[in-house]
This record gives sequence, C-alpha cells and structure tokens, in this order.
Amino acid sequence: MASESYRRILVVLDLREDSMQIGRHAAALARRLEAQIELLHVVEFLPVEPMAETLMATGRIENELLEQARARLAQLAGELGFAGAPCWVETGNVKAEIVRLARKRQADLIVLGSRERHGMSILVNLTEDTVLHAAPCDVLAVRVKRASAAPQD
Repeated sequence: MASESYRRILVVLDLREDSMQIGRHAAALARRLEAQIELLHVVEFLPVEPMAETLMATGRIENELLEQARARLAQLAGELGFAGAPCWVETGNVKAEIVRLARKRQADLIVLGSRERHGMSILVNLTEDTVLHAAPCDVLAVRVKRASAAPQD
C-alpha cells in the first residue's frame, strides 16, 4: 500500500564513506512507500582570484571533479538498487542548491545526513539546519555514525 504523503524523495549525498548509510535509509523508505528517488550531490567550489595564472587549470580541475562526482553518484545509485534514478550533480552553495532542486523537482521529502557536533561546532549553522528551515517539504536527517565512534571492548 503506497503512502500519499511522500512520492518523490530527494536524497542528498556528499559522497563520503557514510553516503551508503544515508542512501540505504532513503532506499528502504522509498521502497516501503513506493516513492521515486532522486539523488543529489552539490559541488561547492571556492572562489579563485580572477587574475590568477592558474585560472585555466582550475576550470579543467573543476570539470574533472564534476565528472568524478557524476560517476560516483551513478555508482551509488546502482549499489542502492536505483540504477535508473535521476542523479543530479549541481554546483553552487550546498544549502541553496538543495532547496532549489527540491523546489524544481517538487520533492515531498529531502533525506540528508547529520553528523554529531561537539564543542564550538555546535555554533555553526550546518547544512541540515538551514535546509530544514528553508525547504519546501519535509526533511529527514539521518544520523550518521563516525567510524571512530564504534564501541570499545
């Protein structure tokens, strides 16, 4: 029985080692709800000095990074059982691009990772916080566990 609430799920992956953990949560939810999944990765380039001698090389490096991101995202889609799912690699501000694509694709739910914060990092406005408040739809933050956080014997 399909849910009427979530039909299109936008899964945001940063392509780190925990992307499979986030993707598995989203895939299980999508299968249960018979929802469509779309995958998104945003590449945020740092501004380059416009008069720099390396401007040409920077453009080439950016294109290579985008191609690598597209290949990795497609690979993750296949590993998660969504080989035919739309995979989006966008450039720009990560937070703004997530919200923009969610609106454009009329997502019902955004799934993204959330990491533990300690110390001064608690004061930083992280992606999941901004997306939660700006998104046109519900947001599910999957708590990702760091590899070093495994229990000790």
